[in-house]
Amino acid sequence: MHPTAGESLSARLSSRLHAAITAAGGWLPFDRFMAAALYEPGLGYYARGSRQFGTMPACGSDFVTAPELSPLFGRALARQVAQALDAAQADEVFEFGAGSGALAEQLLQALGGRVRCYSIIDLSGTLRERQARRLAAFGERVRWLDAWPASMHGVVVGNEVLDAMPVQLLHWDGRDWFERGVVADEGEGYAWSDRPTALRPPGDHAFVPGTVTEIHPQAEAFIRSLAERLQRGAAFFIDYGFPEAEYYHPQRSGGTLMCHRAHRADAEPLADVGEKDITAHVNFSAIALAAQDAGLTVLGYTSQARFLMNCGLLQLLEGADLRTTAAAQKLLAEHEMGELFKAVGLARGLQLDALGFAAGDRSHTL
Repeated sequence: MHPTAGESLSARLSSRLHAAITAAGGWLPFDRFMAAALYEPGLGYYARGSRQFGTMPACGSDFVTAPELSPLFGRALARQVAQALDAAQADEVFEFGAGSGALAEQLLQALGGRVRCYSIIDLSGTLRERQARRLAAFGERVRWLDAWPASMHGVVVGNEVLDAMPVQLLHWDGRDWFERGVVADEGEGYAWSDRPTALRPPGDHAFVPGTVTEIHPQAEAFIRSLAERLQRGAAFFIDYGFPEAEYYHPQRSGGTLMCHRAHRADAEPLADVGEKDITAHVNFSAIALAAQDAGLTVLGYTSQARFLMNCGLLQLLEGADLRTTAAAQKLLAEHEMGELFKAVGLARGLQLDALGFAAGDRSHTL
């Protein structure tokens, strides 16, 4: 029996990871393991050409994002983007982690001539090819960048991009902190292994013995890089997460690390590596603090539901058919995306009472 293409890719990824573990002295920090599992060129989950985004597992997808769920997500967000473009006197939008290209398509359709250039920064070559096919009608207005631009003047958007950035895992045994890493198990598998560390979660929180949680140095570094380059404009990130007090609540002793495959979730990132998504919720307090420390202004922070309603989603639903209404309701419902997902806005060099945070701003909770 010949291995399938997926099995062959997974075997090659496993070989790479085991070689990396050996080169690192037999123990690999989890953030490096996660980075390879997701982004190893040609082999990682986001780099192997499989279909990640979709509404149903029957189409071969693993999870659904808001733009895939309803085009009204992008149309509502476009109102916030338009306001920020006007305030910055800019005509360029930058999107990080554009996925299938659905959000880019929605924003370009809604914003029309307001956008001269739509720049996409995405690590995955296969996703870039998919985006290019979807966005071909917009011609040269869309471009793909291989690295950060030297300077940015415009509006930055990122939907479910911060949660996909590799995290470090910490374990508290009741007396000491350990960093959790990965070692080679018998055969071709992997196992957890802890090492003493000077790393600590931010703040002063009580943790129960046995707690495993995450810290987010790569996401914070991403925000600092954004601050270095954003000369004038705003940035809006929408993702699932919590403020710090909720993130490190004693009852969240298992952390937030989660995997997604065929629209099912599991907490086993060492199994089926490369064949499923690995994510962690966002600590929005850390994002806001990193932004402020780097010279950005926090425009606001609120739930996705409140953000989209502030941007006119309910008005966009007027007269909509039942299917459109049902899909949009999932963007707003507390037990769906409405409450778990949050929006945060950042800016430099402009005065902006951001539309998305006009009511229900929760910045005081960060």
